[in-house]
Amino acid sequence: MEAGEYRGEPNGAAWQVATARSDGGKTAAGAGFSHAFQAEALALRQLGFSKPFINNLARRARANGSTIEQELLADGSVDEQVYYAAMARLLGLPFMEEIPPDQIMDRAALDVLLQRPTILRLHAPDKAPLTAIVPEARYLADLAERLVRHPTLKAALAVASTSSLRRAVWQAGATRRVASVSNALFDENPQHSARIVMTGRQGFVAGTLLTGSAAALLLASGPVALTLHVLLSSLYFAAMILRLGALFRPRRREILPEMLIADDPLPVYSVLVALYREAPVAAQLIAALERLDWPRSRLDVKLVCEADDHDTIEAIRRLRPGPHMEIIAVPPGGPRTKPKALLYALAGARGDYLAIYDAEDRPHPGQLKEAHARFRTAAPEVACLQAPLIITNMRESCISTVFALEYAALFRALLPLLARYRMPLPLGGTSNHFRTAALRAAGGWDPYNVTEDADLGMRLYRLGYRSETIRRHTFEDAPIKAPVWVGQRTRWFKGWLQTWLVVMRDPGRARREMGTGAFIVFQLLIGGMLISSLGHPAILVFVIASAAAMLQSPAESIHPLKNLLFSVDAMNIFGSYTVFLGLGVSAMIEYERRLLGWRWLAIPVYWMMVSYAAWRAAFELKAKPFFWNKTPHEPRPVTVPATNPATATAAVDHPGATPEGGQA
Repeated sequence: MEAGEYRGEPNGAAWQVATARSDGGKTAAGAGFSHAFQAEALALRQLGFSKPFINNLARRARANGSTIEQELLADGSVDEQVYYAAMARLLGLPFMEEIPPDQIMDRAALDVLLQRPTILRLHAPDKAPLTAIVPEARYLADLAERLVRHPTLKAALAVASTSSLRRAVWQAGATRRVASVSNALFDENPQHSARIVMTGRQGFVAGTLLTGSAAALLLASGPVALTLHVLLSSLYFAAMILRLGALFRPRRREILPEMLIADDPLPVYSVLVALYREAPVAAQLIAALERLDWPRSRLDVKLVCEADDHDTIEAIRRLRPGPHMEIIAVPPGGPRTKPKALLYALAGARGDYLAIYDAEDRPHPGQLKEAHARFRTAAPEVACLQAPLIITNMRESCISTVFALEYAALFRALLPLLARYRMPLPLGGTSNHFRTAALRAAGGWDPYNVTEDADLGMRLYRLGYRSETIRRHTFEDAPIKAPVWVGQRTRWFKGWLQTWLVVMRDPGRARREMGTGAFIVFQLLIGGMLISSLGHPAILVFVIASAAAMLQSPAESIHPLKNLLFSVDAMNIFGSYTVFLGLGVSAMIEYERRLLGWRWLAIPVYWMMVSYAAWRAAFELKAKPFFWNKTPHEPRPVTVPATNPATATAAVDHPGATPEGGQA
């Protein structure tokens, strides 16, 4: 910017109107400007900006599909308050640095101003009503002319900045809004809400099954115990078969879709990041978001914090994030969960598309562009795209190593397979990209489900939408200590239990909405995972006990059915370990495989930890179903992933590349 300074005071609104009408729009860039650009250029010239600077902004605006004013404010070199104060002086109106929230009459319709803050009626005690306006440069001449023709309007108007008006609306509607988002899904579509943990019928069925199973085991009822054993082994085996199919899936190499699309103007893209006690990673997060390859004028970033999390809010403010980033303070009320915070912020999301990231994430700079390109070429029912998550601290502990193996299997093997066959996807909790309209139509996230991602993936599918996967990755960190891992995994299992219970409130309806094949896949994905995790210790004990008994008995005395059950259970145990390892290793690049080393031998211990977390979640679902077990994060070295399309997906499928996008 050529200093971007405000050069002197104009001689009132009438002077601006006369100038606007007399120079034919040639003040800034001549005949190449559209009518809207001409009006903006004239206004900025009156504010003292130079012609070359305005021309540069106009070129960017034309390329990005924005306005000259949007490019100016997104640039960050002009303070927004100073800019609108200068506009107020130009119009001869007072300027309000801050708008008192208590002067706003709150109502639901007010929330439209969170997305497009333009005009707001204020009611101060013992004063006439005042209207706060946010003038747009392209309409400034028309507004000035109107004030000249109706000078009495000046007493009823004041100028405010976009940020101050939006901030006041957030504060004025906080109580009403948080109550609404906490209960909206339950009030409008109770069948999709996890607010009620179990329906009466589900509670009766669960109680009957548990009582019957316990009685069978205590009374040593042979047929009943055998039936339970066969059922458990069959479900365990079915869940393993699904992953076995992913292991032997055909590999496809795809051209990145944005390579096939011209550089058309880009839409506004919203990015939501929920933060709670994340002050240590605030600087890393802001740096990662600043590297996103998307014009700032078309980027709408919401940093969503709990209102009483002062440390995180202050840590972000000290970093002075750009004007395209906004701190959203979520007031107390309802469950304190990530989905509630995201749903609260959704009211202000301006983008046609919306991405979700976690505080510790380092997304690939080109991820938004790949998602946008995929949405443009995908069918309208594709409402969500899942980016692969890659663990970068896999060598810090055995836990993080096996966690990385697990993530590779899920995000680079299983989910792409499900997407290819148009099956429902249990989304990851981050790096989800949505069509915002579809997300809102589905009701957004369930504030009461502590794995809001899996729940939303299933709900979207039931409503006729689909999810697919993209290739540009997001770097994440795995827990390295057992207590942290157990807390996180307990929350995940509790949410998966919630998701399964919600879908199974009316199995017939769910099957009709999803289709028989997808319904079966859901049972194998969620139900099979829950059963295999909860039943893993029992099957392991049976295998060990049976092996010991068989070694001490003559071969001819062993009943064929016991032989069969032992063989199936042994295959379930050792086959599940093998498929888990094979699926993860097959999805990893060579660099990751070298880091894996011999730590895969910890898989049996890891699975016992999984089982412990699953049982812990089952009990917690009864005691504190909506408790959010917070996973602490620490800052990591930030490395810029490759941005060249030829190497951008190195961490996904290019042998010899490191997870950071370089060469090993």
